[in-house]
Amino acid sequence: MASLKTHVPDPTLDLLLERVVDVPKEVIWRAWTTPELIKIWFTPAPWKTVECEIDLQPGGVFRSVMQSPEGENFPNAGCFLEVVENERLTWTNALLPGFRPNSSAEACPGEQFLFTATISLQTQGTGTKYTALVQHPDAAGRAKHEAMGFHAGWGAALDQLVAMAKQL
Repeated sequence: MASLKTHVPDPTLDLLLERVVDVPKEVIWRAWTTPELIKIWFTPAPWKTVECEIDLQPGGVFRSVMQSPEGENFPNAGCFLEVVENERLTWTNALLPGFRPNSSAEACPGEQFLFTATISLQTQGTGTKYTALVQHPDAAGRAKHEAMGFHAGWGAALDQLVAMAKQL
């Protein structure tokens, strides 16, 4: 079996969030792969995740609906590419479930850019090194995602995940 090629982030196309958190990687994995838990932490407050569907296998659906404080819903749909339990989770909105090509950013209409995201988890002491890498096909998509508040938003969501995980 061929091994997965390691991606070296390209600062002109990719966004990266790395942090060591004091939660075991198995708990973080559960938070990322359980729809009921995703609804609790996934969207930075005061936004909410009001729906989530996960078919945790390559080609399976990863769908969520984010709701703004004003009550407007933003559906997001994509496809899992890689699922390595307690280590790595990769999905994209460039493909729909079943690896069906997405001809536009319809899978993420509120954002209107395509991306592939990888969450990597590595045990570090009693905690976890958490790495979120989001790859974009072009610099414009990366810039748009960063301007939307990628670092603050994904960082706040991780803080919410950690707070929730400590209560599990």
